[in-house]
Amino acid sequence: MSAELGKAFARAKARGEGALVAYAMAGDPDLPKSVEVFAAMVEGGADVLEIGVAFSDPIADGPVIQAASERALKAGATLRRVLDEVVPEVRRRCPETPLVIMTYVNVIMAMGEERYAKLARERGIAGTILPDLPPEESASIRAAFDKEGVDLVPLCAPTTPPARAEAIAKDARGFVYCVSVAGVTGMRAELPPDLSQRLDLVKRAASVPVVAGFGISNAETARPLVAHADGVVVGSALVKAAHADGPAAAKQLCADIKRGLKR
Repeated sequence: MSAELGKAFARAKARGEGALVAYAMAGDPDLPKSVEVFAAMVEGGADVLEIGVAFSDPIADGPVIQAASERALKAGATLRRVLDEVVPEVRRRCPETPLVIMTYVNVIMAMGEERYAKLARERGIAGTILPDLPPEESASIRAAFDKEGVDLVPLCAPTTPPARAEAIAKDARGFVYCVSVAGVTGMRAELPPDLSQRLDLVKRAASVPVVAGFGISNAETARPLVAHADGVVVGSALVKAAHADGPAAAKQLCADIKRGLKR
């Protein structure tokens, strides 16, 4: 695990809190304004920033993030521009906060996995999440990332059988992203009743922190999870707040969710 990610989770734990991994789309509504959103989320208490890189076919994402992806693509948010223009500015504004890129495997392959890994390390990216990359097909990308010290963060779905979930957790880098609901990203009124058992199973097997994501949108949905996970990922609710009411709304929502993450 990157030292930076480890420290961020350890700092949250020392404060008696679950970590908040806060997602926004780079380039939504444009490249400079998205930097304001990332900085605001850190002011609101985000422990790790998940920087979305737009893709034309974001299969893991629901309508809110799909719309953000379309706005970012219209604004010219390519992977290269995000690494050259957004990431350095976010690093400057939030020097203590680990940055994780979330995109799709095509985007990385188009740049070249080794070239991306090297650029990501140079720009200070701690990890990368690729939701459409199955573990069985991840060997070459992971080797390229390992060489540069960039964590390939794995996902566990609700449909992942227990033995496979344990294997993914044992071999994980950075943290394990436990997808809380079947389907796409988005806000949910309630989370599945068996989620806590799934988190416990993954946590027992993992040597890195475990976070729950998809469907978590406020302090109420986050609160029950801190007993079973090291933190939560919040995306759609933050993207929606920032799009409707600007960076200050994303900051406020982060602060509210952090209150729900106190142990």
